[in-house]
Amino acid sequence: MSAALPLVTYTPLAGALLLGLLRHDRLAGWLNVALGAVSFGASVVLAWEVARSGVVTGFGLRVDDFSVFLVVLTAFVGLTTSIFSRPYMQHVLHTRLTGPYGLRLYHAMYQSFLFTMLLALTTNNLGVLWVAVEGATLSTVMLVSLYRTPEAVEAAWKYFILCGVGIALALFGTVLVYFAAQHVLPDPAQGLNWSVLNAHRAQLQPAVMSIAFVFLLIGYGTKVGLVPMHQWLPDAHSEGPTPISAILSGLLLNVALYAVVRFKMLVDGSLAHTSHPYLAGQLMVGFGLVSFLVAGLFLHRQRDVKRLFSYSSIEHMGLMTFGFGLGGPLATFAALLHMLVHSLTKSAIFVTVGHATHLAGTQSIEHIRGLLRAQPGIGWPFLLGVAAIAGFPPFGIFTSEFLLLSATMHAEPALTILLLLGLVIAFAGLFRHLQPMVYGAAPEGLEPVKVNMLPVVLHLVLVLWLGLAIPAVLVAWLNHATVLIAGAPVL
Repeated sequence: MSAALPLVTYTPLAGALLLGLLRHDRLAGWLNVALGAVSFGASVVLAWEVARSGVVTGFGLRVDDFSVFLVVLTAFVGLTTSIFSRPYMQHVLHTRLTGPYGLRLYHAMYQSFLFTMLLALTTNNLGVLWVAVEGATLSTVMLVSLYRTPEAVEAAWKYFILCGVGIALALFGTVLVYFAAQHVLPDPAQGLNWSVLNAHRAQLQPAVMSIAFVFLLIGYGTKVGLVPMHQWLPDAHSEGPTPISAILSGLLLNVALYAVVRFKMLVDGSLAHTSHPYLAGQLMVGFGLVSFLVAGLFLHRQRDVKRLFSYSSIEHMGLMTFGFGLGGPLATFAALLHMLVHSLTKSAIFVTVGHATHLAGTQSIEHIRGLLRAQPGIGWPFLLGVAAIAGFPPFGIFTSEFLLLSATMHAEPALTILLLLGLVIAFAGLFRHLQPMVYGAAPEGLEPVKVNMLPVVLHLVLVLWLGLAIPAVLVAWLNHATVLIAGAPVL
């Protein structure tokens, strides 16, 4: 039994309760950072324990090679974003976009959101997984509507309703999985226990599991941001505080995709000896490819900088969904690596975007100009972040996309053309907007703003490192997760 497991999961919950009672605005920001540091430290210890034993259980929780990989990533991005949040939200307070109560609500809901993400990743119960993902919706609805403008309230309602419908479909799919388990498990009460279901997945009724996966993919796919269930995501990103955009793109979308992959593992085992053994993967390939291509096209039409990068998130989540659906060790390894580098890069970009919008006083792409001339400390990180997310070598996203292209050429050569086309469209969409924002003439009268680039530097250095040479320990870690998901190692 590991003490690190409950510590990493329940520290944010305790922090949310404490921050809800705290009345000192400045202390709330520092406490948010301290809680993030505790969770991240505990996640590193937990990863070391999983590396030694393979699986760590206790307190109703279970962590394996797949989930611990995302636990560490979630805790790290949560910590670095909290470091950015502290001065950012003080600026928001000074500009009267929110008051002291709103500031305390922000920090409490931030920790509540992290708790739901970590609970979803560490629970062994598929019902609790559903509750955690729904809890994440409730926490972030409060954050999206924090400024209480008509646009923010509308975005929050849209987010709540669309994701509420999606999560209801996911609940029905979960109930069907429980129904399928009742006839094969020695103890039917264990019908929502993932490890028990996985051990008996070959005995689960294929027809029921197939229907269940359709509901689960559409339900959790709404939270992933898959087209056509993506409509909430651009509005939520553009109207909420910038740190929330960072954790929505960097964390929430990953956890929703994690839930889909967990269920796909069960469905693949159930359908292995039927006439349609790859049904789950084919559905994921279809949704992923459509999302990837449609989001790439929508990049060209954006006028709001945060909406621009929200469509970039949809594009990359489509690419990951495609990779997991394609299956096989190489595609799975590439999708796992892409989850890591996309989270690090996109959260860094949103931090930089937050500073850029403060400098320009607007989120309109048309009015964000000449960042390199106006304030190089914002312009250069913004340029490097966009180059990284566009897949420029030697950043890590280039590596993961190259591996995924290689896997596609081997498994489905015809789809390689569509992938290359999508990458070119997305590249053109991003750099069409980037050039004037970075290199254009800076408007007169811009006053430099105070920046906090520590999270950006940390993330981009890591993404660059992962593009140049993936550490052996991380390769082994991802390889173990690949074995768990795909059934075979990539190496």
